[in-house]
Amino acid sequence: MQKLLLLLFLCVCSISLEAQRDTTQQVAKGRRNSEAQMAKPYVILISADGFRHDYAPKFQAKTLLSLSGQGVRAEAMIPSYPTLTFPNHYSIATGLYPSHHGLVDNYFYSPQRKQFYSMSRKNAVFDGEWYGGTPLWVLAEQQQMITASYYWVGTEAAIQGLHPTYYYNYYNDSIPIDRRIQVVIDWLQLPPQTRPHFISFYFPRVDTDGHDFGPDASETGKAVRWVDSSIAKLTIAVQKTGLPVNFIFVADHGMTTIDNVNMLSLPSAIDTSRFVIPRGVELVHLYARDKKDIRPTYRALKKQELNFKAYLLKDVPRHLHYNKKDDWMGRIGDIILIPTWPKVFNLSGGRKDPGAHGYDPALVKDMNTIFYAWGPHFKSGIQIPAFENVHVYAVVTRILGLTYTHRIDGTNSVADAILR
Repeated sequence: MQKLLLLLFLCVCSISLEAQRDTTQQVAKGRRNSEAQMAKPYVILISADGFRHDYAPKFQAKTLLSLSGQGVRAEAMIPSYPTLTFPNHYSIATGLYPSHHGLVDNYFYSPQRKQFYSMSRKNAVFDGEWYGGTPLWVLAEQQQMITASYYWVGTEAAIQGLHPTYYYNYYNDSIPIDRRIQVVIDWLQLPPQTRPHFISFYFPRVDTDGHDFGPDASETGKAVRWVDSSIAKLTIAVQKTGLPVNFIFVADHGMTTIDNVNMLSLPSAIDTSRFVIPRGVELVHLYARDKKDIRPTYRALKKQELNFKAYLLKDVPRHLHYNKKDDWMGRIGDIILIPTWPKVFNLSGGRKDPGAHGYDPALVKDMNTIFYAWGPHFKSGIQIPAFENVHVYAVVTRILGLTYTHRIDGTNSVADAILR
């Protein structure tokens, strides 16, 4: 019996491991571009996770500096709060602040669903009901324009019943970059009826090394230059297709050096039996099991404030778009704790990396990231002031000629400034 149980356990582990290693391209069968969409231009939206606003000049990313110099370069792109990976990738894709589209953190709790969302919980990541707004690939597919994604937050879920036509599950860093680039070229060489006009593409390496070694480390610089050389390969290969492709190069957030020695513990004012508390580092949510516990706990926390601020949800600073009025889907904690940079919370114990993000970008400029764009629809050789990432949505929809009537937080201001 014990041998049988062991065998079953090993089989389950093997299946799970294989699922994590799955590199199969998913294809939604039977979709076609409408005749009108076949005549449209192309957009490749690229994210280099954790690529800080000053990394290109700091680490001599020559290709990116050259291409953006011929096209459009922003002084910086300002991420939405909290400046974390899942909330901001989905803000770029929807034109909505995290409090409005529902991905309010990388890890959070939904009192309505009585469930946790976590970027490492595949059953949650694949559940389209967690995702509000209308991401760019859904908008395009609704208007009979084919889309593709080589990883982007939300593409693994059927949002409003739709995936991109071509997409991948389970992020897998082992796939060589040359293979990924070839897949993009293969997409662009498909017949016009099935060729994607919107493609999203993702690089994680700069974020990984920024966390592990810090934003000023030589390893982080090497990762930046690797992305830069990959962009050179991609643009040369795309140019050979002869298609009118527009490139937009962004990131979800920047990176800063933190105090990873003198970290903050959960304040003693909190009775952990009375609150649901997801994982938190640069932001801690407290979800009250009984609403009567909110006020007394908050008052006790205010007396213990040292290197952090405690807020009732209704009192979170307005510029963060993260208070009770903004919490459209009821997913932000009743009380939130925000550490004062460079401090972080350490709720789980153990070592923390020297690099982190998640802070208010108005206070910690290291959170700001990049916006570079080039291609036939962009003006040449211009630089614009810093802007919020929710404005990217209107840039992409303008180029692709997609229409929308739903509310977004972005405007046409950036599109008006940078498009021909």
